[in-house]
Amino acid sequence: MVRCASVLLLAVLAQAQTPTYKYNFDEAKVANYALPDPLTLANGQPVKDVATWTAKRRPELMALFEDQVYGKTPAGHTDIRVTPPLIDLKALKGKAVRKQVTIYFSDRNDGPHMQVLLYLPPGNTRVPVFVGLNFSGNHTVNADPGIIMNDVWVTDPLDPKKRLHQQADERTRGSNATAWQVEKILARGYGLATVYYYDIEPDFVGGLAESTRMLFPEPERWSALGVWAWGLSRAVDYLLGDPRLDPKRIGLIGHSRLGKAALWAAAQDHRFSLVISNESGKGGASLLKRGFGETLDHLNGAFPHWFNPAYKEYTGHPEKLPIDGNELLALIAPRPLYVASAAEDLGSDPKGEFLSAVNVGRVYSLFGRKGLGVTQMPLVDQAVMHDVGYHVRSGKHDVLEFDWDQYLAFADLHWHPTGK
Repeated sequence: MVRCASVLLLAVLAQAQTPTYKYNFDEAKVANYALPDPLTLANGQPVKDVATWTAKRRPELMALFEDQVYGKTPAGHTDIRVTPPLIDLKALKGKAVRKQVTIYFSDRNDGPHMQVLLYLPPGNTRVPVFVGLNFSGNHTVNADPGIIMNDVWVTDPLDPKKRLHQQADERTRGSNATAWQVEKILARGYGLATVYYYDIEPDFVGGLAESTRMLFPEPERWSALGVWAWGLSRAVDYLLGDPRLDPKRIGLIGHSRLGKAALWAAAQDHRFSLVISNESGKGGASLLKRGFGETLDHLNGAFPHWFNPAYKEYTGHPEKLPIDGNELLALIAPRPLYVASAAEDLGSDPKGEFLSAVNVGRVYSLFGRKGLGVTQMPLVDQAVMHDVGYHVRSGKHDVLEFDWDQYLAFADLHWHPTGK
């Protein structure tokens, strides 16, 4: 009885020490808010043409996101070192060419590095490729036994406050295959490149000590989202050296927190010619100022390493943010952009993601491109796609086959693969 009472007391104390965050899931409680205008200069003058956008407004927005949200990407360490590729010309029962390399960010073999898994359709033609970070290791995106098992970070069973770095359990091979749809992507004539995001920086408080950020001065002034975005660009550095890849058709996809990183990567790197935000939510495509779903308090409290120190100054006061998700999306223009939500993913605020996608159409119009072309949310599981695309899928926070069906159709629309 004494032991049970002690366990109960510890549980109560632990719960008391864990901050609680209240989300608003009631549209009736969304107060009026001022949406920042991507087409108004800091001096109040309107942006009426591409030249003003390119020379003045876009640099203003980039500076705001660097200063207030993700941190400014430091210079240096872009001279990557790549191991000779491990190649299987008959992977997936002859349906794919599989390549695997390790990219080192310094001259030390024991220094920061990441493993890249690349699948290509068989043949000799140049093909478009999707690039994306994965959550659990390259070996989880497909059950292919030839994928090298990642070393992963796991919670120490003896001390939940500690993390252990060890080789992944073989039983996790292919455990996240639904989110990647490798065979379907290949059958449509596209390639896929992916990296385990923990390779770039482990995603937990204290992960900075094991991060690629440690190669740079003042790493704490940057952010995990910033360095994950930086890693995506280093993957492109490698991919551009592959003769099978079309350098003008490199797409970027990210889900959830990795959707935030993908949007920021694409904002900085125009080599990504098509961008997909899958439920990137608050701090990504959605509108924090709406006061619906996940809060800024929760982002900064639960994930303090994601953003730079300045972002934390807005905790409790999202109305004071000088920017929002619509302006992050605006930095993708005029490249094809797809934003996706899930009906049960209220924390990400599907309506906020949709409203961002609607608003960014004004920027696309400057370039003679067409935004969503609608102002009412489409029905669940119904996609709208022009130069900006959107759908809200039935179900929860995830990437499913339905999502990929829309992304592949969107890519077909804009990339026109050979033979498609």
